[in-house]
Amino acid sequence: MSDRVAEFTAFRKRMNERILGHDNQVVRRFFALDTQTYKEGALDVRTKEMLGLVASMVLRCDDCIAYHVAQCKQVGVTRDEFFEVFSVGLVVGGSIVIPHLRRAVDFLDQLEAGEAAEPPAHDAVHG
Repeated sequence: MSDRVAEFTAFRKRMNERILGHDNQVVRRFFALDTQTYKEGALDVRTKEMLGLVASMVLRCDDCIAYHVAQCKQVGVTRDEFFEVFSVGLVVGGSIVIPHLRRAVDFLDQLEAGEAAEPPAHDAVHG
């Protein structure tokens, strides 16, 4: 697992545990809502993760982008499909998305280089 992937996964896990360990029902309910949103429904998980990736690119959230790249990889999104998803995010978000596109492709490259690496489970808010 690359350093960036390992660091992202470890930080996310550690901080989610700390955040969810605090007795705040609003935070807990929001995390639960996020988890429920990405479960199988009228849309399959794969489609929902690709939608999440586009939204994250448009909103320019690198943590969210990395999370959804990992999730998309886990559910079998191919490199060609990634680039079509990236193109939608770029067209919707405009040229300001380009730096985030660079980091998304770099993160995808790192995931592919460490094929055995497990992306983080969708257990709470990704960003």
